[in-house]
Amino acid sequence: MDITLVTGATGLVGYNIVAALLQRRRKVRALVRSLEKGRRLLPLDCKLVRGDVTDRDSVERAMAGCGVVYHAAGFPEQWMKNTDIFERVNVGGTRNMVDAALQQHIRRFVYTSTIDVFAAAAGQEYDESLLAVDPKGTPYERSKQGADQAVTAALENGLPAVFLHPAGLYGPGPSDSPGTNEFILKLHRGQVPMLLPGGFPMVFAPDVGEGHVLAELKSDVGGRYILSEGYYALSDLARVILEELGLRKRVPPVMPIGIVKAVAAIGEWWADITGKPPLIPKGQLHFMQWQAFPKNNKARRILGWSPTPLRRGLQQTIAYLLEKSA
Repeated sequence: MDITLVTGATGLVGYNIVAALLQRRRKVRALVRSLEKGRRLLPLDCKLVRGDVTDRDSVERAMAGCGVVYHAAGFPEQWMKNTDIFERVNVGGTRNMVDAALQQHIRRFVYTSTIDVFAAAAGQEYDESLLAVDPKGTPYERSKQGADQAVTAALENGLPAVFLHPAGLYGPGPSDSPGTNEFILKLHRGQVPMLLPGGFPMVFAPDVGEGHVLAELKSDVGGRYILSEGYYALSDLARVILEELGLRKRVPPVMPIGIVKAVAAIGEWWADITGKPPLIPKGQLHFMQWQAFPKNNKARRILGWSPTPLRRGLQQTIAYLLEKSA
C-alpha cells in the first residue's frame, strides 16, 4: 500500500480528511509546519514531516514515495494587513504542490478548492459548471481563483486532479481562523449582542473529509464537486444553535446593512493603522452578502455523498466544543 500525503492536516478540512483516510486503514503522511502542533492535534497513526507548501524542497521531500496527494493547505478568509500572504500561500503553495506532483507522477491529486470560485447572483442557485470568469471581490477569493486555475491548467500536462468545493465548515476538528465553531461558543457564552445581515451555505466537517476520499475513489479526472448541506440566514442559524444549546434566549437582532458597512469600512481603516484585526472584516461581510445557493446534486449522484442534517451535526459539534472548552 502506497502512502497518501495530506497538506493542511492541522486545519478543519485536512484534519477530517486524515480521519476519513485512517478509517480506511490508509498509510497517511501529513506535511506540517510545526511537528509539535501536529503531534498535539493529529492521531498517532498519521506520520508527520516538517515543511511548508511555500517551500518547494520540503514539498518534494514530503511527496516522495506517495501515490496520492490531498492538497487542503491554504490561508483562510480573514483580515491581513499585508494581503500578499494569500497569493504566496494559496497560489504559490498550490503551484509547488502541482509541480512536485507532476514530477513524481502522483496517481491522484485531490485539491480543496472553495465555493467562492463559482459565479452566481444573489438569490440564484449554482452548480459546478458556473466558474467565475471575472476576479472576485476579496484577496482571499482571488487567490483561490488563481490556485484553482493553476490546478486546472495542470490537467493538460497530465495531473490526475479532482476538485472539491466545500461550503462554510463547522464540526469537530482544529481551526486557527474564526468561523461557525467560534460563533457557537460565543452564543453559548452570551457574547453575541447583534448579528450580521445575510447568511452562508454550511457543511459538517467530517462530511467534507469523507467527500474528499469519495472523490479520490470514484471521480473521473477533472471532476468537481460542491460539498454543501444547505444555506442558512445567520438569524435562522442562531435560533437553531440556541435551541440545540438548550438556551431559552432571544435570537440577537440583526444589524442594519448600512451600519455594518460603515463599521467594516472604519474598522479596516483603523486596522491598517494599528495592525490589529477589525471587528467586522470586509471579506466576511462580502461572503455573507453573496446569498447564492450551491447545489450538491453532483456529489450525491456520482460520489454517493450524503451530508449530515444541520441539527444532528450541531449536536455533535456542541458536544465536541463544550468538552474541549471545559
